[in-house]
Amino acid sequence: MLLLAVPVLLLSVTGFAEGATVFDGSCNFENSTCAYKSAYGFLPWIVNTEGHYVSVDTTRGNHGQKAVLLSPDLQPDDWSCLRLVYQITGLEFSQNPSILNVIVRPEGESFDHLLWSSQEQSDGWLIASVDLRSSSKKYKTILEGILGADEKSSIAIYELKVTTGYCIECDFEENHLCGYMNSWNPNVNWFVGGGNIRNSQAIMPKDHTLGSEYGHYMYVDSVYAKQFQEVAHLVSPLIVTPISGCLSFYYRIHRESSNIFMVYTRDLHGSYEEIWKMNDVRQGEWNLAEVDLNALFPVEIVFEVAFNGIQAGYVAIDDISFSAEYCSEEKGPLFNAQEAGCDFESDLCKFHQDDKDGFGWSRVTVKPNIYRMGDHTTGLGYFMLANTRLSSQSGYVGRLYGPSLPGNMQYCLRFFYTLYGFSKISDSLAVYIFEENQVVQEKIWSVKESPKGAWLQAEININKPMTCKVAFVSWCKSFWDCGLAALDDVSVSIGNCQIADKLPPIPGKCTFEKDDCGFQQEWQRRGFWHRIRGATPTSYTGPRGDHTSGVGYYMYIEATNMVFGQKSRLISRPLRAIYGKQCLTFFYHMYGAGTGLLNVYLREESRRHKESLLWSRRGEQSISWLRAQIEYESERQHE
Repeated sequence: MLLLAVPVLLLSVTGFAEGATVFDGSCNFENSTCAYKSAYGFLPWIVNTEGHYVSVDTTRGNHGQKAVLLSPDLQPDDWSCLRLVYQITGLEFSQNPSILNVIVRPEGESFDHLLWSSQEQSDGWLIASVDLRSSSKKYKTILEGILGADEKSSIAIYELKVTTGYCIECDFEENHLCGYMNSWNPNVNWFVGGGNIRNSQAIMPKDHTLGSEYGHYMYVDSVYAKQFQEVAHLVSPLIVTPISGCLSFYYRIHRESSNIFMVYTRDLHGSYEEIWKMNDVRQGEWNLAEVDLNALFPVEIVFEVAFNGIQAGYVAIDDISFSAEYCSEEKGPLFNAQEAGCDFESDLCKFHQDDKDGFGWSRVTVKPNIYRMGDHTTGLGYFMLANTRLSSQSGYVGRLYGPSLPGNMQYCLRFFYTLYGFSKISDSLAVYIFEENQVVQEKIWSVKESPKGAWLQAEININKPMTCKVAFVSWCKSFWDCGLAALDDVSVSIGNCQIADKLPPIPGKCTFEKDDCGFQQEWQRRGFWHRIRGATPTSYTGPRGDHTSGVGYYMYIEATNMVFGQKSRLISRPLRAIYGKQCLTFFYHMYGAGTGLLNVYLREESRRHKESLLWSRRGEQSISWLRAQIEYESERQHE
């Protein structure tokens, strides 16, 4: 046995290995912030010369205040990985802990991209790994600390290191272990093997990287196993930036060939998907394993070993690497999830109906009125309508089939729907899974309640072992029970639907679901923008629900207490100047007697008293949410 065995879970991180090549964007904060600079107008990051780290805490600022650290301009030719050692402190079970964000600011773009965020508090240093894409244009990385509400909150950064390659690649030679972590098990765990202290009687191998007893690797030993098939997990850093290609690693086993060694991906929702399993293996030597990996949404790589007893030997791994080229030349093109959706504006996309069912679904456009809304996409466009009252059959079924979805993949199906005139909503609209030969498998969703005058969004998780199709089915048993079922904006994405809530926000997009996104209001005695959900309090005005999901939040003005000519302004946060045209898209709802004027202005820096009118609408427009798109240019910071 090894005399030196360090459990990954208890690894004390004190910095990155000395002598490692330092790239632009790296800093150990020994005596300064290197080329990083604290941004003007925010709290400063303070260099602690005794502990060699930078920090910000509540002795220098208040809850919600930010400290921003800007990197020099970066422009890596190859994919690179940013690793940071950090610590967040505060009260245990804090309701408002401090937050540390890693942000990328591309040159020539108005919006920053949030790559990683943490509010995990700890008593020691933690490691985070963030992939940085190769880029043809310069960008800056930003370390943003936001102070929490606790009296003694702090955020500290010990070290930053930028290296070429992917964050999941590792040879385990440095003490941070590339951010790989052991999932603690009372009996069976992954340990660091190798190093400069060894037992001459040890059965453990030389490492693969150096081919030396002084090199390092990860291993799990069955000597502490107490039950049949006890499991040990080694977990990679979270892959946030989508990657596709070949994952490879070297592994070695000793003694028992019946041990189970598998590799999974695990998403943010905790769902596992097997991607590799050990089959034939040469004992006593390092074996190469290669597997195609499609990490199109955030996942971790989990290396799992299960032993069949205490004398089952060990499993070791080393030199995990990744290539953007697939392992197998026979690998076909990736499934394009976007092609599986449709907004029905131009045609049916890849959706179709079966001739034997009749054409129960029609692609239509309607002029919105008090009884019927327009489509969901633009308010004036096309959508699918199952009008069963036009059928002479008393028991009528309308089926709309989507394109084929390859098996053994996790999908999220989203769509918007609304109903009119059904006396019984049971099965008025349902979603079924069909096999390729049009044989129905199961019903996976159906309407539970009436939408009540709004487009509602539905989300369905789909994961089937075989290729299948989704079918939207509208059915009524008799002529008098039938109504209208409408469908629009169908989309398919890879991954679990619940993952979306855990992903960083899309730059430049605000749905008002969580907050006001930094929009501010100019003070007025009367008339404010309010963030609400559901219908507005005044009858015969406003929407029945928001545009995002039908049950979410939106901003509106209540004009009851306002006088003629009074204004209420909602102002965006300042946007950076860029060259070229930009497109502003938003949805607006103007319905009700006495509806006033809605204007959009451009206000540029140093020209606060000169505003340019970009767009305007006056009076009642529609009972539906309408889409507006404005193209403009500004070479100054603007709002």
